[in-house]
This record gives sequence, structure tokens and C-alpha cells, in this order.
Amino acid sequence: MTASVSYADVEPGTELPAREFPVDRAALVRYAGASGDFNPIHWNERFAREVGLPDVIAHGMFTMAEAVRVVTDWVGDPGAVVDYGVRFTKPVVVPDDGVGAVIEVSGKVAVKLDDEARTVRVDLMVKSAGQKVLGMARVVVRLA
Repeated sequence: MTASVSYADVEPGTELPAREFPVDRAALVRYAGASGDFNPIHWNERFAREVGLPDVIAHGMFTMAEAVRVVTDWVGDPGAVVDYGVRFTKPVVVPDDGVGAVIEVSGKVAVKLDDEARTVRVDLMVKSAGQKVLGMARVVVRLA
């Protein structure tokens, strides 16, 4: 698969389509099974509160994976991601209320990095419940 977005067609400031990703407890259990991360802060409300959290929280890597989907969906090829890094700033709290949480992601091309390699850096804004949950969320992607 190759990136479907052309390097020639993007400039710094190009906005990616924003997305919202719902998160419920069932998604956290499935992710725990896939990742092997069964830390009880991700599924046990009582335990999460005992260690000072407001409720069960989403896995950090789950949150990162959901956020980068804005870039991979835009580009059309997950293999086009060259580098991806974030700082975890706040947890995504996932209440057991039938609704759960929502991860809101927007992004824009910050800079063209390398004309020969056709790489750009996309900066993501990632929020949940009105608070930034990932800081310094930067994705380097190779375009067509």
C-alpha cells in the first residue's frame, strides 16, 4: 500500500479531517487482551480509585493508537508513518455509564521536512472531556 496524499499537494497548515473515537470499557478489555496489559487501573474501578485515579483510565498506547488513526486514514497507508511520539499529559477517564469517553483528534501539517524523502510532520491535538490528553503529539509521515 502507498500513501495516497501527494507531497506536492500539502503545505504547512494543511488540516487533516478531525475525528472522534468513542471509548468504552469493552474496548479497554479487548485492548488488554491484545496487548497483554492487564493492569487493573484499566478495568477495575475500585482499584483505580484506590490508587488515586478518578475512575478507570484508557491505556496510554490505546490512546496513541486511536490518535494516529487521523494520520493513517488521511494518508491511506499505516506504513507511511516514519516516526511518532507523544507526551502523556492527562489520562482518558472511561466511566462505566453506558457512554464511556470520547477521544477528539485534529491535526495539521506543521512543516515539510525533506523534499527528497517526501516527509512532513503532522502535529496532533488530542483531547478528552475538554482536556489535552496527549502533548507534543507529532507524526512524521512519508507521502506519495
